[in-house]
Amino acid sequence: MFRPIELFIGLRYTRAKRRNHFISFISFISMAGIALGITALITVISVMNGFEKELRERILSMTSHAALIGMNPGLADGADLADLALEHPAVLGAAPYVRAEAMLTRGGLVSGAIVRGIDPNREARVSSVLDHLLSGSFDALEAGGFGVILGSELARYLGASMGDKITMVTPQATTTPAGIMPRIRRFTVVGVFEIGMYEYDRNLALIDIRDAQKLFRLDDRVSGVRLKLDDMFAAPRIVREVARDAPQGVLVSDWTREHANFFRAVQIEKTAMFVILALIIAVAAFNIVSTLVMVVTDKQADIAVLRTLGATPLSILAVFVIQGTTIGLVGTGLGIVGGVGLALNVEAVVGMIESLAGIKFLAPDVYYISDLPSDLHWNDVLLTATVALVLTVLATLYPAWRAARTRPAEALSYE
Repeated sequence: MFRPIELFIGLRYTRAKRRNHFISFISFISMAGIALGITALITVISVMNGFEKELRERILSMTSHAALIGMNPGLADGADLADLALEHPAVLGAAPYVRAEAMLTRGGLVSGAIVRGIDPNREARVSSVLDHLLSGSFDALEAGGFGVILGSELARYLGASMGDKITMVTPQATTTPAGIMPRIRRFTVVGVFEIGMYEYDRNLALIDIRDAQKLFRLDDRVSGVRLKLDDMFAAPRIVREVARDAPQGVLVSDWTREHANFFRAVQIEKTAMFVILALIIAVAAFNIVSTLVMVVTDKQADIAVLRTLGATPLSILAVFVIQGTTIGLVGTGLGIVGGVGLALNVEAVVGMIESLAGIKFLAPDVYYISDLPSDLHWNDVLLTATVALVLTVLATLYPAWRAARTRPAEALSYE
């Protein structure tokens, strides 16, 4: 523990007006550099967190937190399994579904698609696709009505709108007197949704689960049961607990496995960005080395006097560690205030810059996410502050060590 005298002298050196104004300027630049680096790091990481959260919500608006998947040819009594899953306290919603692939045609246009058969009465419990309908409603999906809700990009490609007819061709074949023919069914477009994820908007079509069972010859079987959980980050554990109670063998899946590569890539990008921006803090922190070296040179006589008055080398070292750390603390504090303030108001700041410059950074006709989202995590702030302070303390050690090695006789011989 430092004695009060070291703390007093270190703080006095920090705030005292130096004879050499260049040293004061370098100290200010070091402090400002640390503050700017921390502000940039907190803001950028918060924006990346915001993009990750926004994309995760969009993905989970169509996919479920977890799913119980039947092995070929599917699950019997899907509704009963959904009711059984709801008995688990962590399961908020459950809905059976059918998943298959088909070709959609209209006029001379053909597109492959993922066809998902849903129960309109249960779907809202496991996804938020209802909130993303551009037109139509789930009420139009009726058993035997053969209605279809298309993703916006798929509808745009086929040139289909509300009330138009499209033809669905399935891989299953039907034997007729004319030979083996693919199963074909006409559907009416009763809705269009837009999630903001090209994967779903371009490739997904929703139909009633009973129409899907009939079209794909599943009788009363379903592909699986989708689950919504109270804690999506606990999905791997919860879905396995639910599967253990299932009366028949099922496969389990969850959103962390279905999109593992995507979220792993985002995490790698965040880590790389943290390291790159931390280098800005490192450069600013190590400017403290040059500042303190010049201070030590400037204060040779003072150090010699302190040594003759009984100060130990450790006390001298402590004085300059305190001085450099104070610069780092002030810079870190300013950086945290600036970073947190900017991260919490980044959308407003960017909007103001766009208005003044007359430009749009994320054009809505190019990017699905047209605003900069921000999601501030306090553990990121704490990590950034810790890294800055550690670098600052490390930067003070060499100049402080040089000051501690000052020999009074040599320092005073030139005075």
